[in-house]
Amino acid sequence: MTTPTPSVNRLRPRRSCLAVPGSNPRFLEKAQGLPADQVFLDLEDACAPLAKEGARHHIVDALNNGDWSGKTRVVRVNDWTTHWTYRDVITVVEGAGPNLDCIMLPKVQDAQQVVALDLLLTQIEKTMGFEVGKIGIEAQIENAKGLVNIDEIAQASPRLETLIFGPADFMASINMKTLVVGQQPPGYPADAYHYILMRILMAARSHDLQAIDGPFLQIRDVDAYREVAGRAAALGFDGKWVLHPGQVDAANEVFSPSQEDYDHAELILDAYDWCTSEEGGKKGSAMLGDEMIDEASRKMALVIAGKGRAAGMQRTSKFEAPEA
Repeated sequence: MTTPTPSVNRLRPRRSCLAVPGSNPRFLEKAQGLPADQVFLDLEDACAPLAKEGARHHIVDALNNGDWSGKTRVVRVNDWTTHWTYRDVITVVEGAGPNLDCIMLPKVQDAQQVVALDLLLTQIEKTMGFEVGKIGIEAQIENAKGLVNIDEIAQASPRLETLIFGPADFMASINMKTLVVGQQPPGYPADAYHYILMRILMAARSHDLQAIDGPFLQIRDVDAYREVAGRAAALGFDGKWVLHPGQVDAANEVFSPSQEDYDHAELILDAYDWCTSEEGGKKGSAMLGDEMIDEASRKMALVIAGKGRAAGMQRTSKFEAPEA
């Protein structure tokens, strides 16, 4: 692809990604006041076929006139196998392009589907005089073919920002024996989702993308949501979908480091900077209390510190250089 890549933060905070039906103006308004990192206004599964056209205009109005301060603004369009996709993209981007951060493309099965969206976005941006390449793409992996082709999908466009696991359609595509989305199927003693999540994560990290876990449909069982979210967070995922306001705080908490871990990561970074400096003796490793730290420690600490900073966390400790 030859799409120019502008100075856009492709790694925006996405601990909580709130789904909002585009056909419901009341929900579109309410979502603006919720503490979700990302809000995606949905034209796909959350909209009945007869409501999709009207939903496009509700979304344009909400993006242009709503207060989405502090949130990544995303619209999920319909997938390319439907007849709605091109009109979803044209109506939303022409109508609210400057107030839109990303387009989410569901049921991505191969790289060409991402390329097609990139080309359409570029044509609209050029026609409308918008900054070319500013609007990102989020690719949702929802079936076996998409997972098999995920490496090609992950490098299909410089607009790409995230790879998202879509569990419900995926479970159906592989004939998984359960009707409860996100929970383990009966009869299998291990984690049935481990390979899928790791495959998505490896493709994402190989191409500097974020990895997002999909929804948990038992919306009133927040404890179960935390458990499922914790699985993805432990592997290294950046966030998870939320379908109900009650899940937002849980997602933000699960995908943020603890205060103790955040403070420790910042101390490691400060201590390593000091020990490798002239003042610190230009050493490649040093002790931080009873812990030896080195370049590998710094890399691990950067991950935790980066997540904490993105979450707006404040330090409660300060590094003090040891006395000579």
